[in-house]
Amino acid sequence: MFKHLFLSAFIGLSTPLLAFADPVTDVIEEQLDAFFDRDAPRAFSFASPQIQGMFGTPLNFAMMVERGYPSLWSPGAVEFSDRYEQGARVRQTVIVTGPDGKRLAYEYDMLRLNENWKINGVRLVPLNEVGV
Repeated sequence: MFKHLFLSAFIGLSTPLLAFADPVTDVIEEQLDAFFDRDAPRAFSFASPQIQGMFGTPLNFAMMVERGYPSLWSPGAVEFSDRYEQGARVRQTVIVTGPDGKRLAYEYDMLRLNENWKINGVRLVPLNEVGV
């Protein structure tokens, strides 16, 4: 988390990180930090067993993110938005400014497993449908 605070000052993350501890957003922030560091094994560790099974290795997972989600691979500003809780699942919307300066919204499907939160999928959502 300390590193993320350091990054926040320099890459303009807009989430107030010291306001409260939130395990769901912490996991997302940690994975974004791992992408930023190009630490594929660490990024992969935040994925659910289903996602890990789909990609098999951290390298396969990292290549998919780099090619399919460049805004998440190299995030600029990050802002947490809408959130929907459904028992052991949370859908958390995250608005990311990509390396091209374009803002995109992603909905994270978060799954609670044994008191830990894992990322079970991410999908692009229209920015005009997000409450920002």
